[in-house]
Amino acid sequence: MAWKRSTRRRGSDAVTEYGKQLAVTETPIPGLVVFNLPVHGDARGWFKENWQREKMTALGLPDFGPVQNNISFNDAVGTTRGIHAEPWDKWVSVATGRIFGAWVDLREGSTFGAVYTTELDPSKAIFVPRGVGNSYQTLEPDTAYTYLVNDHWSPTAAYSFLNLADETAGIDWPIPLSEVEISEKDKNHPRLADVTPIPPKKTLIIGSNGQLGKALRGEYGDAPHIEYADRTTLDITDPGLESARRWRDYGTIINAAAYTKVDLAEAADGRRDAWAANVTGLTALARIATTHALTLVHVSSDYVFDGTSERPYREDDPLCPLGVYGQTKAAGDQIITTVPRHYIIRTSWVIGDGNNFVRTMASLAERDINPKVVNDQTGRLTFTTDIAAGIHHLIDTQAPYGTYNLTSAGDPQSWADIARHVFELTGHDPARVTDVSTEEYFASATSPVAPRPRNSVLDLDKIHATGFTPAGRLGQYFSG
Repeated sequence: MAWKRSTRRRGSDAVTEYGKQLAVTETPIPGLVVFNLPVHGDARGWFKENWQREKMTALGLPDFGPVQNNISFNDAVGTTRGIHAEPWDKWVSVATGRIFGAWVDLREGSTFGAVYTTELDPSKAIFVPRGVGNSYQTLEPDTAYTYLVNDHWSPTAAYSFLNLADETAGIDWPIPLSEVEISEKDKNHPRLADVTPIPPKKTLIIGSNGQLGKALRGEYGDAPHIEYADRTTLDITDPGLESARRWRDYGTIINAAAYTKVDLAEAADGRRDAWAANVTGLTALARIATTHALTLVHVSSDYVFDGTSERPYREDDPLCPLGVYGQTKAAGDQIITTVPRHYIIRTSWVIGDGNNFVRTMASLAERDINPKVVNDQTGRLTFTTDIAAGIHHLIDTQAPYGTYNLTSAGDPQSWADIARHVFELTGHDPARVTDVSTEEYFASATSPVAPRPRNSVLDLDKIHATGFTPAGRLGQYFSG
């Protein structure tokens, strides 16, 4: 049974409620949540679990990975500390005494300037997301509040500040600001109209000069928090990768870098390079993402399957790669699944800006060359613009982490079917395309040839359920 213990101290009248259930209260500021904490007490004092990862994350608290525990002690009633927005998350609770707290969203976005206030005593705690300004006024003497943070203080960290008396925020302080102890610095902070909003954590796109990297550039544009890196500026196989960035400044890594030379991977040099990029480098990225609680996006392939299924492949089908390239992609998938915050984007038959099958067929048609094209491999084309848009969608909507099949729309076709469609779209006779089997096509090859999955069709139900429908069509490729 819940009961209350009233304590009087130097004229104050504080009430701490014992026996409450652990519970969450949402606020008007996204991500700012108040927790009721069970406090167990008797005549000797009280005990509480101030931070309990398993129980609190089960109620929706982000697993924010605190690295430092700080305590602020305030001797006098009315001590008021300014509205500071820091570049890290905080878990704030009261050890002794009572405080009035005011929080103002100082992040870029539609909720910039939103305000929330409440009192905290030992039976309450609040999670303050990065970029939300927070300030506290003590309501009892000898008040101490503690806060866990998920980054170490840095002299180069970017803060934003808001004046305690800002008219737009209109905070109703229990003790007027004219009667309390405030630092000169806090008195001189800017009004809301002059505040520099805190931008989102950085998103790093690796492999930005490749076909998918270029599509991601088109999708994300030049927003200040988006950073692009090609192999000349960030090589994921470099042993110094883990110290190449201040990784705590990032929220997401999108890895568009990979070894994709399917046939060359069957030779000794190619096998080494494929494993270095698709497995060794990916292992380092996975370690970085796990250590710094980043979201890691990885692009996988239909080549992780052997192509013998009689139905489209689902995300949970067992991996069964045929060749070296497929083996490295399958190994990479397994590594990425160890990262708590990950998206694996499994795709097939990728078409982007650069040399690709569609452009080759269009060129042959224009030059009056009649190609022989494989007719016993079936799948769907995937335009890099669809992959980029799908990645953006999953991250923005905070879709559940995991593996998602993502190809462009349309009925499954063979390579020969697609070639005929290209001929038709470019004004040429599709009958000029001749069907051949995979064995016939590679019969005269003088270098190693990787085995291909005959069925590369991926089931798209899971990504459709998130609200994303790929838009790409072959006709649009030529029209736009």
